[in-house]
Amino acid sequence: MVVIKIVISLGVIILATSIAKRFPSIAGLIGVMPITGALVLAWVFLENNGDYAIMQHFVRGALWGILPSIIFFLVALLCLRKEFSLPVILAAGFSAWFVAAFIHQLALKWIVK
Repeated sequence: MVVIKIVISLGVIILATSIAKRFPSIAGLIGVMPITGALVLAWVFLENNGDYAIMQHFVRGALWGILPSIIFFLVALLCLRKEFSLPVILAAGFSAWFVAAFIHQLALKWIVK
């Protein structure tokens, strides 16, 4: 099962990077499209015998997790406009994402109560 997960996941990444050579914005859309979430949702479903409570927690986390991801891409876009190096762009984007993800986790604990 792990090999199947790896092959499918790599297939999506390779597809997106191949498309990026000619159509970068479409590749960006593929990179963030729900296929990733759908794949993880399928794996979680299969590994937990379709436990709907676990599925609901996953989907809630994914739904609210969109916000930190948006922040990552906004910071990356701002850094790209300033023509920073790739390591700086990734460090800034992931730093912003990490802070937003921390707030995300705190908010989820508050929302779930």
